Amino acid sequence: MSRPLHLLGLLGSQLDAGRKSQRWRPSVAACQQPQLPIEQFDLLYETRFESMARSVRADIVEASPRTRVVLHALHFADPWDFEEVFQRLHQFAREFEFDTERRDYLVHITTGSHVQQICLFLLTESRHLPGRLLQTSPRGSGVGLAGSFRIIDLDLSRYDALAARFAEEQQEGLTFLKSGIETRNAAFNGLIEQIERVAISSSASLLLTGPTGAGKTRLARRIYELKRRREQLSGEFVEVNCATLRGDQAMSTLFGHVKGAFTGAVSARSGLLLQADGGLLFLDEIGELGLDEQAMLLRAIEERRFLPVGGDRELGSNFQLIAGTNRDLERAVSAGEFREDLLARINLWTFRLPGLAERREDIEPNLDYELQRVSDITGRRISMSREARRDFLCWSESAAARWSNNFRDLNAAVVRMSTLARAGRIGLQDVREEIARLTVRIPSESEECGVLSGLLSAAAIERLDEFDRLQLSAVIRVCRGCRSLSEAGRRLFAVSRQARASINDADRLRKFLARFDLTWGDLGGSGR
Repeated sequence: MSRPLHLLGLLGSQLDAGRKSQRWRPSVAACQQPQLPIEQFDLLYETRFESMARSVRADIVEASPRTRVVLHALHFADPWDFEEVFQRLHQFAREFEFDTERRDYLVHITTGSHVQQICLFLLTESRHLPGRLLQTSPRGSGVGLAGSFRIIDLDLSRYDALAARFAEEQQEGLTFLKSGIETRNAAFNGLIEQIERVAISSSASLLLTGPTGAGKTRLARRIYELKRRREQLSGEFVEVNCATLRGDQAMSTLFGHVKGAFTGAVSARSGLLLQADGGLLFLDEIGELGLDEQAMLLRAIEERRFLPVGGDRELGSNFQLIAGTNRDLERAVSAGEFREDLLARINLWTFRLPGLAERREDIEPNLDYELQRVSDITGRRISMSREARRDFLCWSESAAARWSNNFRDLNAAVVRMSTLARAGRIGLQDVREEIARLTVRIPSESEECGVLSGLLSAAAIERLDEFDRLQLSAVIRVCRGCRSLSEAGRRLFAVSRQARASINDADRLRKFLARFDLTWGDLGGSGR
């Protein structure tokens, strides 16, 4: 090394004690290495060990006359208090005058408490201490041995294998949340990446929104499994569709009840919140919960305490909550159907899952996933001929495919084609028959209401004529399959626009939505 070497280190109150002729002492040994001509050693010590520090300085000068030892007294009330130790060492690093253009620096991390060593590591990694780490260790036995040393460079850019490992682990997490499906939609992949970062870094509640069948339940389970693999959760995955809960049953299902709490309560019941203790509770369609249940849920989220139905003793449960809904909860709050304080508590992290029609480029990888899934369930290999695959993808990626129930529709289509396929191979005729089934299928009234329920209150939907309800739900489906208001307008007015001298499809669509107090932004759109 051509430039002068400066060493910074902490006095070891145990390892550095005694005389150099008696045993190996790391601060002295660091200056006895022929390959490390230490010009200056800035030795940090706790004020109560000043006498030892002076003794060690004398021993270093005797063992290595070329080394100048400068003592720096620091006061640590508790050398194991991370906050205090980091603050003291950080202050020292900021005030110390480093000359990195003319000198090389080493940071000795063999001595000091484990907390002090960690703080030195962090300050070196952050370049507050602009040097490399020095680790010394005894070697062999005998008197006066200098031991060995190792220099550790924290320039992570030099470690390609380590950087590749970090990238691989992140990709594994993303692929896991997507059930191994190599999705192509950039917006969706970015959404999953953000969910993955939040899931492994936070235990706060998550709110998953989006149309029915967009995959909220499957994603919630994958989040649970990811956190369980990382040992962030130890309890169960507990799920319930809140739309199935009514009256006393809702309270009892969620919070449990004591024996005799109501007619039919012949025995006590623990409830889902208690069952989810240490695990994850997924409340799908949370917007369907009654106001009383919402109030009790809010307290359970905030205080981790709740009262079973008919009980007089509170129970505790430490669970993470993921809520799912296809409703516009802001509108529900305005309509008095959802508690504003509960929404404020659960929407710290809100993620909207797009429907299948909004990410048609992902139909092909999801088709492969569904084919493999059916193969695993049936125990026989299911495949598609090249022509059948081409025709199915051509139709399914076009505007003619509505995918009103999203991935549920895709799964049902694959199941039907697989069941009818001869020898487990889906042919062109199987695909054409399935396309005919999907094309002529008339949505039920409940499905139409499902599309609207995330945008309009139940009372507003009831006030709509059947003509308006069917027309509006069809328009919403087309809009959710488009990237902008203009694209949706071009698709909806493809015929009539040809006869118009002045074309403004976006404005026509905007005015139509305004009749129902809706905007493009309400539908999840961001373009114009």
